[in-house]
Order: sequence, then C-alpha cells, then structure tokens
Amino acid sequence: MKIVISAGGTGGHIYPAVAIINKLKERNKNIDILYIGTTDRMEATMIPERGIPYVGIEMKGLDRKHIFKNVKSFICTYKAYRKCKKVLKEYKPDAVVGVGGYVTLPVMYAAHKLGIPTMIHEQNSVPGLSNKMVANFVDKIFISLPGSESYFEEKTIFTGNPRSEEIAEVKKCDKTTLGFNKSKKLVVIVMGSLGSATINETMKDILLGFKDKDYEVLYITGEAYYDDFSKLDIPNNVKLFSKREDLISIMKSSDLIVSRAGASIISEITAIGLPAVLIPSPYVTNNHQYKNAESLKNRGACILLEESNLNKDNLYNEIDSILKDKEKKLSMHRESLKLAKLDSATCICEEIESAVKDR
Repeated sequence: MKIVISAGGTGGHIYPAVAIINKLKERNKNIDILYIGTTDRMEATMIPERGIPYVGIEMKGLDRKHIFKNVKSFICTYKAYRKCKKVLKEYKPDAVVGVGGYVTLPVMYAAHKLGIPTMIHEQNSVPGLSNKMVANFVDKIFISLPGSESYFEEKTIFTGNPRSEEIAEVKKCDKTTLGFNKSKKLVVIVMGSLGSATINETMKDILLGFKDKDYEVLYITGEAYYDDFSKLDIPNNVKLFSKREDLISIMKSSDLIVSRAGASIISEITAIGLPAVLIPSPYVTNNHQYKNAESLKNRGACILLEESNLNKDNLYNEIDSILKDKEKKLSMHRESLKLAKLDSATCICEEIESAVKDR
C-alpha cells in the first residue's frame, strides 16, 4: 500500500499527520508513505528528520486584506498543482490524505483529477480555508470535534484528533525532577509552541503574584521570549521554561492547564481529561480558537477567558475556582474525557485502508 500524506504550516496540522503516519506504519509493515509539504515551513525539516520521504512544493498563502496581492499566490498554486500531478503520477499512491494547511490544496486537487481516493482531516471546530475549498471533491472528511459536520455538506466521519491516541500511551512525569513538590498542586501555563508576545507581557505581572498561592506553576514562555523574563524576581513556586518536549508527560502530572485553544492542545487536554482555563487567540482565522474553546465550555470541560479580559485578578480567580472545588475539578475532568476519542488514529487508518480496498 502506498499513501501520500500532506499537511503544513503549523504543528496543529503536522503533528496529527505524523500520528496518522505512525499508526499506518504500525498496522501495515510493508507500507510506503510519501509526505508532500512546503519548501519553507516547519514540516520541511521536521518530516525528513523523522526519516519520512518528503517532497517540498513552493506555496504562498492568501492575503485576506490585500486581495490584489493574491495574483502571485494563484500562479504559485497552479505551478504547485502541476508539480503535484507529476509527483502523484510517478508515485502512484493508493490514497491521498490532507491534514490541513494551504499546501494541501494543490495536492488534493491533483489527486482528485487523477481519480485517486482522497480524504481530509479537520482539527478545528471551524474548518480552515483549504479544507473548505477541497471539501466538495474529496471522498471522506474526518472531523475532530462534534459540530464541525455543519460546515460540510456530507461525507463527514467523527474520528477525533489522531494525536489523542498517542497521548494515551505517554506516562506521567516525576514532578520532583522539575523542582516541584509532589504534595502540591501544579498548574501548567503554555501559549502554543512558539509562545505569545501579548500574553507574555501580561504574564510578567501575573507571575509575581503566584508567590501567595499554595500551588506551583510551570510557565512556558516560548523560545523567543524566555530572556525577557530573566530580570524578573520570579517566586520560588514558579518555574520558567522556554519550551518542553515532554509537555504531555507534565500535563498528565498536573492539576490544571491554562492555554490557548488550538486544535492540538484541545486534543491533548481532552485525551488526558485535564481541567482547563482556555484563552483563545483572537488573531487566528475565523476566530476558530474561540469556537474550539466554546465546544469545551458548553460541556463544562473548561473555563473560557478571553485575552481582552486577562488580568491578575481574573486569572487567579478562575484557577482558584477549580483547584479549591473538588467536585468542579472532577466534573471538568469527566466532561473533558467525554470529548476525547482515544482510538482516533486507528479509526482514520481503518477508513484509509477501506478506501484502498474498495478502489
């Protein structure tokens, strides 16, 4: 079996794609996989480092504010389509799977024109532009969150986010190795893999006030912002990190997370059942992070705090309202778990294998 996977731009697209690849390899020992991504985004280094055959195509995203600047984007997309069609003709895949990002548009259209079975996966509550554009001509649409099917006419299958299945296998960390006390509650605060300039400015003041709290805090700044905190008198119960590769393990040992509401972190939170205070990024397309957070809030799985309302008192109050109320904390844990689909990668792979078999 030969499969092409395409995803690009952000970890929210790439990590689910990698989870699908890992599960396909686990289930099919003789499988061949080719990854098609961009030439200049994070997948261009991340995927080859994992030993996955890679083809890079030049792509430019659409400029929503300056429509006339999109002429170059359209030309680039057409050239990418021609290259993708050539690559697919030579590789002869049994199916092509798009996992988000504008790079998938020429890949999926080329596969469709060649009569190859096509599938896409949507991680967010509100579909991205690329998935909206290809939805009409793909064969199957996998969604991560209930409600997303309303944006597509048909062909949707609720699979959950494939990252959740990998998360279930991660073990808890030993908090003492990070300098924390085993007997104290731990709050993790992280604003995406790159961090957030706006949140970091507010957090400089908020972090200092944690000294009066009886819980401990792990704050991930993002690599570009870590040095900005070096001159602060950080309390002893707060630990700063620029990034953590073992974040899932830490989350499993924590009591609460404060985070953005991207698709990946949502899948991680629900797979663990971790009570959360979600601060959606207001800078994303279609305000999709707010909708992601709202899907958890409506089920009692999180508290939604808008960035415009983030201040010392509001954040302290929201954290305290969860940590000091055992019943509330337990209820959020249960409701969060209900949103998780812990066999997501398996479900997606079964659908891919079925499409190949029926071809």
